[in-house]
Amino acid sequence: MLFHSTLRKELARSFGATLVVLVTIVMTMTLIRTLSQASRGSVNPQEVMMVMGYTVLGYLPPILTLSLFIAIVSTLSRMYRDSEMVIWFAAGRGLSSLLRPLFAFAWPVLVVVAALALVVWPWANQQTQELKDRYGRRGDLERVAPGQFQESASGRRVFFLDKDTPDNRSGRNIFISTIERDRETVTSARSGRVETMGDNQFLLLANGQRLETSLKDGGLRISEFEEHGSQVRSGTLAAEQESPAKTRSTLALLQEPSRINLAELAWRVGLALAALNFVVLAITVSSVNPRVGRSGNLVFALFAFIVYYNLLNLGQSWIGSGRTGFWAFMLTLHGGTLAASVLWLAKQHNNWALAGTLRRLRAGRA
Repeated sequence: MLFHSTLRKELARSFGATLVVLVTIVMTMTLIRTLSQASRGSVNPQEVMMVMGYTVLGYLPPILTLSLFIAIVSTLSRMYRDSEMVIWFAAGRGLSSLLRPLFAFAWPVLVVVAALALVVWPWANQQTQELKDRYGRRGDLERVAPGQFQESASGRRVFFLDKDTPDNRSGRNIFISTIERDRETVTSARSGRVETMGDNQFLLLANGQRLETSLKDGGLRISEFEEHGSQVRSGTLAAEQESPAKTRSTLALLQEPSRINLAELAWRVGLALAALNFVVLAITVSSVNPRVGRSGNLVFALFAFIVYYNLLNLGQSWIGSGRTGFWAFMLTLHGGTLAASVLWLAKQHNNWALAGTLRRLRAGRA
């Protein structure tokens, strides 16, 4: 049908333009946040682009849903404004007849959203977490940067050096502060170098001073040395801890239905169901008076999107804390939204009015 093909072409143009704008905004915000994490030492500066890419990939389901929602609302609102919907209604077709062409356009997007939410989202989170963990568990010597105070992985040692050599094996003006066994030690040296003996690494300091302070009685001992050696922690990774729920696969969540896992599963399935509901909801909120601007519809659409996804986050928190059940929340939010959207669409399709319904009820009683 010519009308259906024209509608799909306009939806594709609007969807593509909206998607490009939203992805650009999200990438900019993600880049700023990732650079902030890199400056705090949470992310390897050399892996900023990889972390940003995985993060944006995880944000794609709501981005695609919002792009689809805005595309449908803006396209149908324009048709109302240009009186094209009058021709559609004059041909004996109602609003419910738009469901077929809209879902014919939206079904690939819905499938992609479901795949991203159920498969790509945990994979992207796992890759990001591995990058952060690997950088966080690096060796003490790998943390040292010239001109900066750097803390060790255990948090009990602070390093500082003024300058280093190109091979990062020696440096000048070294400062080390260590707290262990109720004793604080401050060591300073003019130079130092790294020596590898077997599987261990040692930091050898030359021409320095060592101050040892007892944290119990406040005793102080000062000593000078020409050469002093201490073992430093290597970059061996620690034992793997239990992975967060957001990094676990959907199948793993189903196999271990704990509260936290069910909460994460509700979020992932909710992303796919929300995309489906927004297609139906977009038809109902697109009705506009041709004499009035269509900005009100877009504002309401954005407001509905924000409320819906805030409820998704709230439901995830409630399921994780045990305040509500998985099925109760899914049926209430997604089933309730779908039922309300269908009733609203039926009202507009059949041109129901509350005043007319009340008059007919009164007439029937009389």
